[in-house]
Amino acid sequence: MVLMVSEEVREAIAEGRPVVALESTIIAHGLPRPRNLRVALELEAAVRQEGAVPATIAVLDGRPRVGLDKEQVERVAGEDGIRKLGHRDLPLAVAAGTSGATTVSATARLAALAGIRVFATGGLGGVHREWTVTQDESADLGLLARTRITVVCAGVKSILDVPATLQRLETLGVAVAGYGTDRFPGFYLSDSGHPVDWRLDTPAQVAEVMRAQDALGGDESALIVANPVPEAEQLDPELHARVLDEALRACGAEGVTGQAVTPFLLDHLVRHTDGASLAANLAAVRGNVRLAARVAAAWAVGE
Repeated sequence: MVLMVSEEVREAIAEGRPVVALESTIIAHGLPRPRNLRVALELEAAVRQEGAVPATIAVLDGRPRVGLDKEQVERVAGEDGIRKLGHRDLPLAVAAGTSGATTVSATARLAALAGIRVFATGGLGGVHREWTVTQDESADLGLLARTRITVVCAGVKSILDVPATLQRLETLGVAVAGYGTDRFPGFYLSDSGHPVDWRLDTPAQVAEVMRAQDALGGDESALIVANPVPEAEQLDPELHARVLDEALRACGAEGVTGQAVTPFLLDHLVRHTDGASLAANLAAVRGNVRLAARVAAAWAVGE
């Protein structure tokens, strides 16, 4: 089999112990060096502190790996030429012997193949602004519509069209619940300005929904647990609105389109908020990782 699962992760899955999948794009492409390595190791440590096993996922030399050792994490963090891989890229990367960091869609796909049910990330991709013109939509949404995994995230990136993304998730049949909130979080912000239909308040409640998904059968779709960044650690909403408006105008003026839009806007936010957006991003990821570990533990109890 092409998939390489570390011994620690494989044993934990076999024994029914809690495991949390972690993406590697934040390591290779989301943070500057050497901070990226420190954060990667910190997130794995946070999972362990909650009693679960971390499974950071990446493709190295054409081998999809679920669960990296320290040397492999260092390689993802420090090696030049690490590509960014969505789930559509996986067969190409395997055939070409390429190394790459996995996005939400690729991580969810490989985690599900390995038998991991819980995945922690920062924010999901979604429907891009001006979708009616560009038809630009993240591959995350379609993949989650056909993958049985629970994704703990801070909503979708606020640079996207949030209401359109929520509508698309509904159309695709992907369940969405706010964690401890009736509002859909906005990645950098605790509240995107839009409500959610369902609220869950404990890891045990999340695990019960996961069991109900299995009992009901039907489509193998995901459960999105939208966990807001704490208000004290969110990006100032007024600063966010002003800088995002500036970023969108700069994007149009410079003719940035397609896949280049998201990194352009995110980079603009980091630079023009003096790093405050990055701090909010990391606060959200840390909270999501800890919650995901608690959910995985609650899920493991009833397996």
